[in-house]
Amino acid sequence: MSEQLEPLFDLTPTEDQQMMRDTVRKFASVEMREQAREADESRTVPDGFYDKVLELGFAMVQIPEEYGGMGLDRSPTGNMLLAEDLAEGDMSLAMGALSSLGFVNTVLDQGTDEQKKKYLPRFAEETVHHATVALNEPAVSFEPSQPKCSAKKDGAGYVLNGKKSMVVNGGSAELILVVADLEGEGPAAFVVESGTSGLQAEREKNMGLKPIEVSTLTLEGVKVGADAKLGGDAKFDLSRLVDLSRIGIAALAVGTCQSVLDYVKEYCNERVAFGEPITNRQSVAFMIADIAIELEGMRMLTWRAAAKADQGLDFHEEAYHAYLQAAEKGMKIGTDGVQLLGGHGFIREHPVELWYRNLRSVGILAGAVSI
Repeated sequence: MSEQLEPLFDLTPTEDQQMMRDTVRKFASVEMREQAREADESRTVPDGFYDKVLELGFAMVQIPEEYGGMGLDRSPTGNMLLAEDLAEGDMSLAMGALSSLGFVNTVLDQGTDEQKKKYLPRFAEETVHHATVALNEPAVSFEPSQPKCSAKKDGAGYVLNGKKSMVVNGGSAELILVVADLEGEGPAAFVVESGTSGLQAEREKNMGLKPIEVSTLTLEGVKVGADAKLGGDAKFDLSRLVDLSRIGIAALAVGTCQSVLDYVKEYCNERVAFGEPITNRQSVAFMIADIAIELEGMRMLTWRAAAKADQGLDFHEEAYHAYLQAAEKGMKIGTDGVQLLGGHGFIREHPVELWYRNLRSVGILAGAVSI
């Protein structure tokens, strides 16, 4: 019996994807990179930022025409590249820009026709609407496939209780997709609207991701209707949400690490000590080379997982590998970037310490960016 070969995957962006990359990279450079430091210091998103994100139409292009969108085919690879390129500008602002897209993608994936008709049209409007996914929970041993937040049937609807943490735009989102354990059925997802009785959001104070509203949500007796359960009677595919999110988070790490590599190469080539650039020292040159090698490994794993998702193939293992690599090597690249700048790595005059702080979050994010 001949050995079955694994399907090939293509790492070459399509013409449309390359055009989008060019646009997004310009946006990331002008609207994100140049304002990232001020946004980090002030813990606020730059004025008009989300309006400019809306003009790029990240969510609208994938919404079917019948719901007011452009109706283009959704591409996990295209969304992954979008996350990577935005993160080169700033990881935290990229997460804020993509939080609504994660909600839209999950509704497109698993929502009923009625839910798509109810929730998607607002994201095709010329007004900013925030939405987010609440998967993560404040537990040391949190496992995404086993949420502790609970849901119980209550008459014709459901009651939700529990806590969610690291919810992007949790305080300003109009719609929150809350993943909870439904009694007797297992993991399920519910659309909770802002202002619902029993729902409270408290902005977190973290070492990184400062500009955006990363919040802890408390749900105490939150009641939602039967139509709020995503997918209706169909079983919610939590594994798909987690896997697509892991690819998105890995892509954010890749983009941020690319910024670190580009910066330290230029800095170390220009930094002169004892009459020559410090890159002439093997210890420095080898550290930069290691960053480049690990970054390409992260990128390859992330692109491969997204490509398999695009092809409709099983990508669970690939998504997990990409995420693990991004969490471990992303943190190391951030640390090495600070080290290469020496004393300058510790001060805020240079952006590497900001990237380091944001990269520290990769290993604890869950559900933040679903492609």
